[in-house]
Amino acid sequence: MTNANVTNVTIRPEEEAHFSSLAREWWNAKGPMASLHEVNPVRLAFLREAIDMYWGDDVQARRPLSGRSALDVGCGAGLVCEPMARLGADVTGVDASAENIGVASAHAESSALDIRYMAGELASLTLGTFHLVTSFEVIEHVADKLVFLKQLATSLKPDGMLVMSTPNRTAASRLLLVEAAERVGYVPRGTHDWNDFITPEELGDLLAQAGMEMGNPRGIAWRPSKGLHLSDDLSLNYAFTARHAR
Repeated sequence: MTNANVTNVTIRPEEEAHFSSLAREWWNAKGPMASLHEVNPVRLAFLREAIDMYWGDDVQARRPLSGRSALDVGCGAGLVCEPMARLGADVTGVDASAENIGVASAHAESSALDIRYMAGELASLTLGTFHLVTSFEVIEHVADKLVFLKQLATSLKPDGMLVMSTPNRTAASRLLLVEAAERVGYVPRGTHDWNDFITPEELGDLLAQAGMEMGNPRGIAWRPSKGLHLSDDLSLNYAFTARHAR
Protein backbone atom coordinates (compact mmCIF):
# COMPACT_ATOMS: atom_id res chain seq x y z
CA MET A 1 0.00 0.00 0.00
CA THR A 2 2.42 2.63 -1.12
CA ASN A 3 0.64 4.34 -3.98
CA ALA A 4 -2.73 6.07 -3.97
CA ASN A 5 -5.12 4.99 -6.69
CA VAL A 6 -8.81 4.43 -7.18
CA THR A 7 -8.72 1.25 -5.07
CA ASN A 8 -7.18 2.78 -1.95
CA VAL A 9 -8.61 6.27 -1.74
CA THR A 10 -10.27 6.88 1.62
CA ILE A 11 -10.76 10.66 1.58
CA ARG A 12 -14.24 11.92 0.73
CA PRO A 13 -14.05 15.38 -0.90
CA GLU A 14 -17.23 16.53 0.84
CA GLU A 15 -15.80 15.55 4.25
CA GLU A 16 -12.55 17.32 3.49
CA ALA A 17 -14.45 20.47 2.53
CA HIS A 18 -16.64 20.32 5.66
CA PHE A 19 -13.74 20.09 8.08
CA SER A 20 -11.63 22.55 6.12
CA SER A 21 -14.38 25.12 6.63
CA LEU A 22 -13.97 24.66 10.41
CA ALA A 23 -10.18 24.79 10.49
CA ARG A 24 -9.85 28.30 11.93
CA GLU A 25 -12.19 27.41 14.79
CA TRP A 26 -10.52 24.13 15.75
CA TRP A 27 -8.71 25.48 18.82
CA ASN A 28 -11.67 27.57 20.03
CA ALA A 29 -12.95 25.50 22.95
CA LYS A 30 -16.24 27.42 22.94
CA GLY A 31 -16.71 27.43 19.16
CA PRO A 32 -18.15 24.86 16.75
CA MET A 33 -15.54 22.29 17.79
CA ALA A 34 -16.48 22.52 21.47
CA SER A 35 -17.62 18.88 21.49
CA LEU A 36 -14.12 17.73 20.53
CA HIS A 37 -12.59 19.78 23.32
CA GLU A 38 -15.01 18.17 25.78
CA VAL A 39 -14.34 14.60 24.67
CA ASN A 40 -10.59 15.03 24.22
CA PRO A 41 -9.65 14.61 27.93
CA VAL A 42 -11.59 11.32 27.96
CA ARG A 43 -9.86 10.09 24.81
CA LEU A 44 -6.48 11.10 26.23
CA ALA A 45 -7.21 9.31 29.51
CA PHE A 46 -7.91 6.13 27.54
CA LEU A 47 -4.77 6.67 25.49
CA ARG A 48 -2.55 7.17 28.53
CA GLU A 49 -3.96 4.07 30.20
CA ALA A 50 -3.39 2.08 27.01
CA ILE A 51 0.21 3.31 26.76
CA ASP A 52 0.96 2.33 30.36
CA MET A 53 -0.63 -1.10 30.01
CA TYR A 54 0.89 -1.92 26.62
CA TRP A 55 4.49 -0.94 27.27
CA GLY A 56 4.46 -1.52 31.00
CA ASP A 57 6.49 1.57 31.81
CA ASP A 58 6.34 3.72 34.93
CA VAL A 59 2.73 4.90 35.19
CA GLN A 60 3.96 8.04 36.94
CA ALA A 61 6.31 8.96 34.10
CA ARG A 62 5.65 12.37 32.58
CA ARG A 63 6.98 11.35 29.16
CA PRO A 64 6.11 7.67 28.67
CA LEU A 65 6.43 7.97 24.88
CA SER A 66 10.05 9.13 24.95
CA GLY A 67 12.02 7.24 22.31
CA ARG A 68 8.83 6.18 20.50
CA SER A 69 7.21 7.44 17.31
CA ALA A 70 3.51 8.25 16.99
CA LEU A 71 1.23 8.88 14.01
CA ASP A 72 -2.19 10.52 14.35
CA VAL A 73 -4.35 9.95 11.26
CA GLY A 74 -7.14 12.45 10.74
CA CYS A 75 -5.36 14.77 13.13
CA GLY A 76 -7.44 17.87 12.48
CA ALA A 77 -5.63 20.84 13.99
CA GLY A 78 -3.62 18.77 16.44
CA LEU A 79 -5.76 18.16 19.53
CA VAL A 80 -4.17 14.73 20.01
CA CYS A 81 -0.78 15.36 18.38
CA GLU A 82 0.19 18.05 20.86
CA PRO A 83 -0.49 15.97 24.00
CA MET A 84 1.40 13.03 22.48
CA ALA A 85 4.36 15.31 21.81
CA ARG A 86 4.24 16.44 25.44
CA LEU A 87 4.29 12.77 26.44
CA GLY A 88 7.64 12.52 24.65
CA ALA A 89 6.71 11.02 21.27
CA ASP A 90 8.21 11.92 17.92
CA VAL A 91 4.84 12.87 16.41
CA THR A 92 3.54 12.97 12.85
CA GLY A 93 0.03 14.19 12.08
CA VAL A 94 -1.80 13.48 8.82
CA ASP A 95 -5.09 15.00 7.71
CA ALA A 96 -7.13 15.20 4.52
CA SER A 97 -7.43 18.98 4.88
CA ALA A 98 -4.51 21.25 4.03
CA GLU A 99 -6.31 24.01 5.93
CA ASN A 100 -6.34 21.90 9.09
CA ILE A 101 -2.65 21.11 8.66
CA GLY A 102 -1.84 24.81 8.31
CA VAL A 103 -3.65 25.63 11.56
CA ALA A 104 -2.09 22.63 13.31
CA SER A 105 1.42 23.63 12.25
CA ALA A 106 0.96 27.22 13.37
CA HIS A 107 -0.44 26.18 16.74
CA ALA A 108 2.37 23.70 17.38
CA GLU A 109 4.96 26.33 16.50
CA SER A 110 3.34 28.83 18.87
CA SER A 111 3.45 26.15 21.58
CA ALA A 112 7.13 25.35 20.89
CA LEU A 113 6.30 21.78 19.89
CA ASP A 114 8.19 19.98 17.12
CA ILE A 115 5.49 18.06 15.23
CA ARG A 116 5.61 16.97 11.61
CA TYR A 117 2.31 17.64 9.82
CA MET A 118 1.34 16.46 6.35
CA ALA A 119 -1.83 16.73 4.27
CA GLY A 120 -3.14 14.06 1.92
CA GLU A 121 -4.08 10.41 1.55
CA LEU A 122 -2.11 8.28 4.01
CA ALA A 123 -1.24 5.68 1.37
CA SER A 124 0.35 8.34 -0.85
CA LEU A 125 2.72 9.57 1.88
CA THR A 126 6.00 7.78 2.53
CA LEU A 127 6.04 7.90 6.31
CA GLY A 128 7.45 4.55 7.41
CA THR A 129 6.13 2.73 10.47
CA PHE A 130 5.36 3.88 14.00
CA HIS A 131 5.26 2.49 17.51
CA LEU A 132 1.86 4.09 18.09
CA VAL A 133 -0.85 4.93 15.57
CA THR A 134 -3.96 6.82 16.66
CA SER A 135 -7.14 7.78 14.83
CA PHE A 136 -9.95 9.31 16.87
CA GLU A 137 -13.42 9.89 15.40
CA VAL A 138 -12.18 9.42 11.84
CA ILE A 139 -13.22 6.03 10.46
CA GLU A 140 -16.88 7.10 10.29
CA HIS A 141 -15.85 9.76 7.76
CA VAL A 142 -13.79 7.67 5.32
CA ALA A 143 -14.86 6.30 1.95
CA ASP A 144 -13.70 2.71 2.53
CA LYS A 145 -13.30 1.48 6.09
CA LEU A 146 -11.38 -1.69 5.28
CA VAL A 147 -8.89 0.11 3.06
CA PHE A 148 -8.43 2.72 5.78
CA LEU A 149 -7.74 0.07 8.42
CA LYS A 150 -5.25 -1.64 6.13
CA GLN A 151 -3.46 1.69 5.72
CA LEU A 152 -3.30 2.08 9.50
CA ALA A 153 -1.99 -1.48 9.86
CA THR A 154 0.68 -0.83 7.23
CA SER A 155 1.79 2.22 9.23
CA LEU A 156 2.19 0.26 12.46
CA LYS A 157 5.43 -1.41 13.53
CA PRO A 158 5.18 -5.19 14.08
CA ASP A 159 5.05 -4.72 17.86
CA GLY A 160 3.18 -1.41 17.76
CA MET A 161 -0.22 -0.39 19.10
CA LEU A 162 -3.21 1.15 17.34
CA VAL A 163 -5.65 3.28 19.37
CA MET A 164 -8.96 4.44 17.91
CA SER A 165 -12.39 5.74 18.89
CA THR A 166 -15.59 6.09 16.91
CA PRO A 167 -19.35 6.44 17.43
CA ASN A 168 -21.40 3.26 17.69
CA ARG A 169 -24.35 2.73 15.36
CA THR A 170 -27.25 2.51 17.80
CA ALA A 171 -30.62 4.16 18.30
CA ALA A 172 -29.07 6.16 21.15
CA SER A 173 -26.27 7.52 18.98
CA ARG A 174 -28.70 8.50 16.24
CA LEU A 175 -30.81 10.44 18.72
CA LEU A 176 -28.05 12.09 20.77
CA LEU A 177 -24.96 12.34 18.54
CA VAL A 178 -26.71 13.24 15.28
CA GLU A 179 -30.25 14.55 15.65
CA ALA A 180 -30.06 16.31 19.03
CA ALA A 181 -26.41 17.38 18.87
CA GLU A 182 -26.72 18.98 15.44
CA ARG A 183 -30.12 20.52 16.20
CA VAL A 184 -28.82 22.45 19.22
CA GLY A 185 -25.48 23.30 17.59
CA TYR A 186 -23.34 21.11 19.84
CA VAL A 187 -21.94 19.54 16.67
CA PRO A 188 -21.82 21.47 13.35
CA ARG A 189 -24.61 20.44 10.97
CA GLY A 190 -23.54 17.85 8.44
CA THR A 191 -20.74 16.45 10.60
CA HIS A 192 -22.19 12.95 10.93
CA ASP A 193 -24.09 10.48 8.83
CA TRP A 194 -25.46 7.87 11.24
CA ASN A 195 -25.37 5.22 8.51
CA ASP A 196 -21.56 5.53 8.46
CA PHE A 197 -21.26 4.67 12.16
CA ILE A 198 -19.91 1.19 12.85
CA THR A 199 -20.54 -1.27 15.66
CA PRO A 200 -17.70 -2.82 17.65
CA GLU A 201 -18.52 -6.23 16.19
CA GLU A 202 -18.34 -4.94 12.63
CA LEU A 203 -15.12 -3.08 13.34
CA GLY A 204 -13.58 -6.16 14.93
CA ASP A 205 -14.34 -8.15 11.78
CA LEU A 206 -12.78 -5.48 9.55
CA LEU A 207 -9.69 -5.28 11.76
CA ALA A 208 -9.29 -9.05 11.44
CA GLN A 209 -9.43 -8.71 7.66
CA ALA A 210 -6.69 -6.07 7.97
CA GLY A 211 -4.54 -8.49 9.98
CA MET A 212 -5.25 -6.89 13.34
CA GLU A 213 -6.61 -8.07 16.70
CA MET A 214 -9.02 -5.76 18.50
CA GLY A 215 -8.82 -5.32 22.26
CA ASN A 216 -11.85 -4.99 24.52
CA PRO A 217 -13.57 -1.66 23.76
CA ARG A 218 -14.39 0.92 26.42
CA GLY A 219 -17.39 3.17 26.10
CA ILE A 220 -17.31 6.95 26.08
CA ALA A 221 -20.61 7.71 27.78
CA TRP A 222 -22.41 10.79 29.06
CA ARG A 223 -24.33 11.30 32.28
CA PRO A 224 -25.67 14.58 33.71
CA SER A 225 -23.75 14.03 36.96
CA LYS A 226 -20.47 13.01 35.33
CA GLY A 227 -20.44 14.50 31.84
CA LEU A 228 -18.37 12.52 29.34
CA HIS A 229 -16.47 9.63 30.90
CA LEU A 230 -15.04 6.18 30.24
CA SER A 231 -17.64 3.51 30.86
CA ASP A 232 -18.79 -0.02 30.12
CA ASP A 233 -21.66 1.57 28.16
CA LEU A 234 -20.75 1.38 24.46
CA SER A 235 -24.04 2.74 23.12
CA LEU A 236 -22.77 6.21 22.10
CA ASN A 237 -19.06 6.00 21.42
CA TYR A 238 -16.23 3.58 22.14
CA ALA A 239 -12.45 3.49 22.20
CA PHE A 240 -10.19 0.48 21.75
CA THR A 241 -6.68 -0.72 21.09
CA ALA A 242 -5.54 -3.13 18.39
CA ARG A 243 -2.31 -4.90 17.44
CA HIS A 244 -1.03 -7.03 14.59
CA ALA A 245 -2.48 -10.52 14.76
CA ARG A 246 -0.10 -13.18 16.00
